[in-house]
Amino acid sequence: MSERIRGKTWYGHGLPYLSQKRLPGHLIAIEGTDGVGRSTQIDLLRPWLELEGYAVSNTGWTRSPLLSETINEAKAGHQLTVTTFSLLYAADFADRLEHEILPALQAGFIVIADRYMYTAFARNTVMGADPKWTRDVFGVALQPDLVLYLDIDVATLIPRVVQGKGMDHWESGMHLALGTDLFDSFQRYQTRLLEEYRRLASEFGFITIDARQPIDEVQAELRSHIMNYLRTADPARNGIDYDLK
Repeated sequence: MSERIRGKTWYGHGLPYLSQKRLPGHLIAIEGTDGVGRSTQIDLLRPWLELEGYAVSNTGWTRSPLLSETINEAKAGHQLTVTTFSLLYAADFADRLEHEILPALQAGFIVIADRYMYTAFARNTVMGADPKWTRDVFGVALQPDLVLYLDIDVATLIPRVVQGKGMDHWESGMHLALGTDLFDSFQRYQTRLLEEYRRLASEFGFITIDARQPIDEVQAELRSHIMNYLRTADPARNGIDYDLK
């Protein structure tokens, strides 16, 4: 059961010792699979929001100073179990939540999260972890104010990934032995992952955006949805014309 935290809501049990904090900022999560264009879109959103007068903070998967190197080293060995994999990411998330996300929200920042707990929900389910266990582990999470999901199909995703950083062991699901080679495994793993993301989008009410569109069209949609949210959530700024360009 979720609990309130001065205008926000914990996903589960939260962090009880921080429950009295006032959090006037806004938490916006950008979700989507690897290679869909999240980082590119966030890089465009931040300066736009700053020009609109908002202080902005970014956070993302494996960026905790405490855990990032440990996770990268552990993944390099290709020997992680699903449980260890999940707990490492949960620890990274909890550290960033307490030391980055909550302080920024308390200071009134807009926090843009490059993936949030829903990525763990999707990945862990595809990897065979108990969904209830995963959700209990991420019970420390604060629910985002807005979740924007960049949806794509595997056929469109493959050339983007190949032309980008390429297919790696983990994002291709090689640890699950889903295919005979990297390419085959990538197709099968990402198909399952995208199906799970779409199920989560329905469950949690994500705003879904077609990421197959050109970058500027995706950006325009993101800005429109964020603008609509801020107009409702930030009454003091009602009547201000937002520049979506």
